[in-house]
Amino acid sequence: MKGLYCRAGVSDAKPKFVIQETSLPEVLNSHLVRVQVKACGLHPLDLELLSDVGIQTDLIPVGREIAGVILQVGDKVSFFQPDDEVVGILPLDFPFSGLCDVIDIDEQYLVQKPEKLSSVCVAGALRDGVCAYTALHTHARVAAGNTILVFDGASVSRVIPVYNGASDLLSVVLEETGGLGVDVVVDCGVRLQGEESEERKLLPHKHDIISALAVGGHWVTSHKDLQLDPPDSRLLFLRSASVSFLNHEVWTASSAQQGRYLRILNL
Repeated sequence: MKGLYCRAGVSDAKPKFVIQETSLPEVLNSHLVRVQVKACGLHPLDLELLSDVGIQTDLIPVGREIAGVILQVGDKVSFFQPDDEVVGILPLDFPFSGLCDVIDIDEQYLVQKPEKLSSVCVAGALRDGVCAYTALHTHARVAAGNTILVFDGASVSRVIPVYNGASDLLSVVLEETGGLGVDVVVDCGVRLQGEESEERKLLPHKHDIISALAVGGHWVTSHKDLQLDPPDSRLLFLRSASVSFLNHEVWTASSAQQGRYLRILNL
């Protein structure tokens, strides 16, 4: 059985991807299920995060969002039976690639696949769906009547460019909200002062985001190196606003939240 793995580079060397032979034990562990993988989602590897949480290995499995069919269950498995269709996100320290034909995994990482969705659809949308739910419900606690600004999203009412010279973000947000600002902002990265690379130019500036927040607003950011200067903090203070960080791996990295994580997957 073959799987795709990343061989992390040393110093400035680029990571290399290799096909690696793997094998499963003949006897299935009591709490494991054997899954035939039907579809797998692919996302960039965060090698820095893996190092931060102490995962250091020569070969890093590629592909963690899976959908498949259960072939066999351990004698103490209680949630699933053979032929059940399941979905899940493989743990950070999982030894097998999600691109393997068959994998063994603890039942606690899987949920039943929705009947009306295909395996490809579920595997492709699983990670983004968990991120969206975490941002809007866990962090921002969105309620009826809240106004929400999501970057890299478009509505039928207005698309706001943030990369052609001076940004129109603040003026458009204030126009759309009657000068009140938005209750929730969810970004996919921001541009800090002095960052003018081509990649960063496509991102909104942090000052525009803070200025667009309403009183008591909440900013959910995925920018892991965000720096807030004293004027930024002062502006947040005047609005009684708050900032939280969206780490899409937080659920799989914290076993204490496993029950809550499975509930999100089931939604």
